[in-house]
Order: sequence, then C-alpha cells, then structure tokens
Amino acid sequence: MDIDFVQRFDTRRNFQYVNDEPSVMHCHHYATLFTKLAMDNKALNGPQLLSDSMEDSIFLVLKKYYLRHEISSVNMKIEVAEEYFSKIGMGKVSIRFSESGGSARMTRSHIDEGWLKKWGKNSEPVNYISCGYLNAVFSLASALPLRSFRAVEKESIVTGSSHSNFSITPAGGKLS
Repeated sequence: MDIDFVQRFDTRRNFQYVNDEPSVMHCHHYATLFTKLAMDNKALNGPQLLSDSMEDSIFLVLKKYYLRHEISSVNMKIEVAEEYFSKIGMGKVSIRFSESGGSARMTRSHIDEGWLKKWGKNSEPVNYISCGYLNAVFSLASALPLRSFRAVEKESIVTGSSHSNFSITPAGGKLS
C-alpha cells in the first residue's frame, strides 16, 4: 500500500510536519537513551509512561488520517498503520488483528537496532514505544478508546532473536 506521506519543514518556526502533523524523528542515540531512562525508572512506571505517550500521540495522528481519507475498514486501517510505522522510521511491522486481540511481528526495529549499536544485546525487550503504537492501532481498528489494548513484546531482536513478536490483548480482560 502507498499511503499519503508528505513531509515538510517550516523554516520560519523550525518545525517538521508529516501530513500537517508536527513530527519529530529521533536518531537511535536519543530514542535508546530515553528508552533506557524509562527502564531505569521502573519504580516510577517509566516503561508504561513511554508506551502511553506513544499511544496517545499516534492514536490522534492515525485517527485523523483515517477520517481524512475516509478509511473505515479494519483491513485498510491495519495496512495504513503498518505502512505509517515504516514511513516514520520505526521499522517494519506486520500486524494480525482480531477484536479479541492479536499479534505483531517486527523484522526491523529502529529501537532495537539502535540499542544493539549502542549497548549490544539486552536481557529483556525494549520496544515500549512500539507497544504504545500497537495499542493505539488495535483501539482504532476496534473503534474503542485509548487504553483498550495492551501489547507485550514476547520475543525481541535486542535479546538475540531475528525478529520481535508482540502479543496484543484487551486491557483488563475481555472486551464487551
């Protein structure tokens, strides 16, 4: 699928936009540092805050995209989300969706690749940003509000796997 993806830079304000939405793409150094900061602050719920932040922001971006382009089918929403993930530089993800949950498989990961370059293998997954992205995608595809799903990285490139696998389940149990 080829989605609309227009990048522009406002030289007067020094802002970058993607499809008229303010956008920041962080290099792997920055992205891995704030991921590590979140992990170092588990007592303060750092990983969850990082995931929630991505969920909040991408939920609005994708929702606007779906409305602007009159995308209502679940399959098209998933296709757009997969392509958007790649276009914003996060990696390559394939999503298997059902309203009762699903899965995702990442074969390329900006965060993992950056982490490996910076620190090498890690004993646990680090894709909290991707988890937030997937949470938003599943909520939007199900026409449900934020925090309706919870993605967990079960297998990770950063731990030595050739890919990352995510399990996405309803938050708080079954959806009605």
